[in-house]
Amino acid sequence: MQLIFEKSCEGRSCSMMPSCDVPVCEIPASLKRESAPKLPQMAEVDISRHYTELMKRTHGVNDGFYPLGSCTMKYNPKINDEMANLAGFAGLHPLQPVHTVQGALEALSVLESYLDEITGMDAMTFQPAAGAHGEFTGLLMIKAYHKANGDLKRNKIIVPDTAHGTNPASCTMAGFKVISIPSNEDGCVDLDKLRSVVGEDTAGLMLTNPNTVGIFDKNILEITKIIHEAGGLNYYDGANLNAVMGIVRPGDMGFDVIHLNLHKTFSTPHGGGGPGAGVVGCKNILAPFLPLYHTVKSGEGYEMEAPAQSIGSVRSFYGNYGIAIRALCYVMTLGKEGIPEASSNAVLNANYMRVNLQDEFDIAFNNICMHEFVISLTRTKKDKGVTALDFAKALLDYGVHPPTMYFPLIVDEALMVEPTETESKDTLDEVVRIFKEILKNANENPEALHEAPHTTPVSRLDEVKAAREPVLRYEY
Repeated sequence: MQLIFEKSCEGRSCSMMPSCDVPVCEIPASLKRESAPKLPQMAEVDISRHYTELMKRTHGVNDGFYPLGSCTMKYNPKINDEMANLAGFAGLHPLQPVHTVQGALEALSVLESYLDEITGMDAMTFQPAAGAHGEFTGLLMIKAYHKANGDLKRNKIIVPDTAHGTNPASCTMAGFKVISIPSNEDGCVDLDKLRSVVGEDTAGLMLTNPNTVGIFDKNILEITKIIHEAGGLNYYDGANLNAVMGIVRPGDMGFDVIHLNLHKTFSTPHGGGGPGAGVVGCKNILAPFLPLYHTVKSGEGYEMEAPAQSIGSVRSFYGNYGIAIRALCYVMTLGKEGIPEASSNAVLNANYMRVNLQDEFDIAFNNICMHEFVISLTRTKKDKGVTALDFAKALLDYGVHPPTMYFPLIVDEALMVEPTETESKDTLDEVVRIFKEILKNANENPEALHEAPHTTPVSRLDEVKAAREPVLRYEY
């Protein structure tokens, strides 16, 4: 397929601008480019066909099964897009006077109250642009809390080995030292190891529950208690909230601050670089440290308030507002009954697939799981030389997007499968059949899997070279 620059033809265009009906203001020479930008010159129909061709080469939830573990790649109703695109929302400017955006502020306030109820938190900020940005924001709030209490020695954050990869990175960015603790044989936090590392320098704990192997930690109340008794705070990574929303609340588990991926759990297509929303919620003890600004009820209306000890802005204005509207529409559509039903179906679908695959595949921590489970292909690699990467590439030939590979790190040759609640039994049965067929092919004709995929527009790429020597610009 040609690049759009290669399709460019000198002199072609699709602009039909009317004659200028206002005085012409010349741009100062000092502000002008030395040469015109080298933009493609194309007719409108050629542009449309180019991007349609690109669209046909991509795979999304509208194309087929997308079980990207820990990322909740689920179908999101299009009505949520329609609501976010209403002129009263999409046409706003962040610098408008507060009295002209009362409806928009009310929408934020209502969504905040719903998310507070779902998570067991007391206050929310919609500023963070994505999950890792939310982590960083929450950690800055923890840091500000300890500083306000004169407890400057607390400089360590405890992170289990089942954590998402962004957790230790966020800790480092926030100026904390990371203390990693291992999991026990059940895939949960080792309580003895946890007790051995807490102390006067413990600032907090970062934990995902259910964790990245799809297990809800049965000791969660003891875990958060240990941290609190040591004087630390508990941070909840909300990436896996899709498994428990409406059923259990992080606030009731003992967590003090949380981030939610609105772009994963509460509508808005996830992936492709965004936009996202890593909303951060907190208990009252951390509310004074929320970023600027926070929506509050004032008399008959709403206004934006600066929290007393705010950590400052973490993004321009109020975050990705359209994502919040999508989430509001999603929550209001599902309601009190639909939210827990979505979680229950996510758990049901994951266990249905796990049970139907367990006789032929090695399932790590093969007990009742939550929203996802992890397959280990160590035996297949040892016996036939077929790796998790080979298996994932083979899935592409069947129109199935591969699950997350080689994560979590505590499982060798891992494939993390998350079917989500929006998939039907028919789809799951077909995917189970595909998984078993690929495993059969791996045992009977392993060489074919080393060359997979065979039917996609491009076959297997040199991913190491692509990561280390990316070509990010077109040379004329």
